[in-house]
Amino acid sequence: MKRRDFFARTSDGLLGAAFAHLFTDDLFGSDSQAHSAIGPPYNLQPKDPHHPASAKSVIQLFMNGGPSQMDLFDPKPVLNRYDGQLFPGNPEEIGNSNQSDVGTVMGCQYEFQRHGDSGMWMADPLPHLAEMADDICLINSMWTDHPNHDNALYKIHSGRLFMGYPTLGAWTTYGLGSENQNLPAYVVLNDPLGLPKNGTRNWTAGFLPPTFEGTRFRPTGSPILNLKPQFEEPDAVTETARDLLGRLDDIHRKKRPHYPELDARIESYGLAARMQLSASEALDLDSEKEHTKELYGIGEKRTDSYGRRCLLARRLVERGVRFVQIFLEEQPWDSHADLNANHRAICGRTDKPVAGLLSDLKQRGLLDSTLVVWGGEFGRTPTTQKVQDAYTGRDHNMQAFTTWMAGGGIKGGTTYGKTDEFGHAVVENPVSVHDFHATVLHCLGLHHQKLYFERSGLEERLTGFEPPKVVEEILA
Repeated sequence: MKRRDFFARTSDGLLGAAFAHLFTDDLFGSDSQAHSAIGPPYNLQPKDPHHPASAKSVIQLFMNGGPSQMDLFDPKPVLNRYDGQLFPGNPEEIGNSNQSDVGTVMGCQYEFQRHGDSGMWMADPLPHLAEMADDICLINSMWTDHPNHDNALYKIHSGRLFMGYPTLGAWTTYGLGSENQNLPAYVVLNDPLGLPKNGTRNWTAGFLPPTFEGTRFRPTGSPILNLKPQFEEPDAVTETARDLLGRLDDIHRKKRPHYPELDARIESYGLAARMQLSASEALDLDSEKEHTKELYGIGEKRTDSYGRRCLLARRLVERGVRFVQIFLEEQPWDSHADLNANHRAICGRTDKPVAGLLSDLKQRGLLDSTLVVWGGEFGRTPTTQKVQDAYTGRDHNMQAFTTWMAGGGIKGGTTYGKTDEFGHAVVENPVSVHDFHATVLHCLGLHHQKLYFERSGLEERLTGFEPPKVVEEILA
């Protein structure tokens, strides 16, 4: 059969129906006929989980750039013994740069001590977090698929190495909705020093309806512009106007079915109106007691910025926001040079606020229902890297890195997984990015295989098509 004859006959019978379904996206817009395990309407109303949840919300403390696992959480005495010597293994396995730039083995940059009843190892730049050792679970056996920042960031946030896919926060709000209809379900708190690498793609909804994309709050000044109405009106007038607008929106929507962009736009306008009533109170840090602010390091030069965002995150989850991400600027942990000074400086900015967040959540009884996650996109190599004729930093390492979790059904005081004697590669209980995502979803009551979105005939999932594992050993 000739190509022209083939396409001439595809309009008949079941074959034509199948092609019409596949071509729907091209004819009527993106994902116009998509279906899912959740299903329309694509709003933020709370939805039932797949199984009983141990966590209601997530605070992700994302550490852009790749913190060094062997200098903070995973001490390796062998590094100190080989300090300044050539790596005894295969140098081609080290890093992602030109092999001529691979230097010698670098010893651990800080002193380590055991902390808490669990005896968890932590380095001395983390004195405040060390006090919370029995509340966190260290995962020393994380690994990923790519040694470059861009791709590794896409992977850790969306489970894919390329842009355009929904992130963990988007999947979470898609699956569960929000307990507070007057605040965004998925909030991003970025650094006043700038956006992280990959920018807003770190919290995109991808092919999911735009309703589930992260909402970025401004890092300085008022987090939300134009929050207060221009003119004050009696409550009865305001409610009547909103009711009329709601009915007009429904008429407009019914005439244009299968148009998720329209649903998202209407929902965002409605949310903006509702936020005028409640967001000001939620964002008011001045109402917090002074000893609470001190706990987060607010008012101190080094910790004030990150501390404010950590306190705001607590106030948001306290009010039913489902997913909060806190970012630093572009790649501050990326220590290709002078790792010692670099990591100590970043720890100085974040250690006290992070520990303050855990302590505050615990005191308020919120840690049991809030999953706190700390980590970056990959780790660092056991060897130095040549940068401007100096060998004082470490290169990227995709074969091993450390993440920790706390609260929300996680077994505190646990250290999981093991790397080789150089901290270079995982040798026991490996945890892939998909395993990590499946475990987070599990804590939230979502099954990674049941949470999907049908697109072009495929059931798209955060965890891909190869079945991952939930890391049950770290669950309480």
